Amino acid sequence: MDERLREQAQEWFQRGDRDIETAQLLYDQFGHSDAVAYHIQQAIEKYLKGYLVFRGRTPPRIHDLDALLNLVAALDADLYPPHIELCERATRYYLEDRYPPGPPAEYSREEIKADLESARGMVDAIRQKLEA
Repeated sequence: MDERLREQAQEWFQRGDRDIETAQLLYDQFGHSDAVAYHIQQAIEKYLKGYLVFRGRTPPRIHDLDALLNLVAALDADLYPPHIELCERATRYYLEDRYPPGPPAEYSREEIKADLESARGMVDAIRQKLEA
């Protein structure tokens, strides 16, 4: 394994960790659900892009988690099934109602909590791939 690729991937993961930690802090402090959701999406995006880097691929400059997961699945199919629904939901967190006109999106605490836990599971699964 190329140590340079591992280090570059770790940089992506560290930034993803900051996003997931921020999402958790906002959730714990009853922050706006759209802000929590945004950081969940960002954490997943950075982990998927970091995994692509780890595998020697240049990540595309997109925010569509479904598309990123498809690229990851082409390299490691077992990451796809357990995470596709999360990626579908979290992609909308980036796209839905982030800009005027109209009110910001609101998500239930239960939905956000479940997706935060699922995102942590996905992060753990990707980290385990690096350790293998």
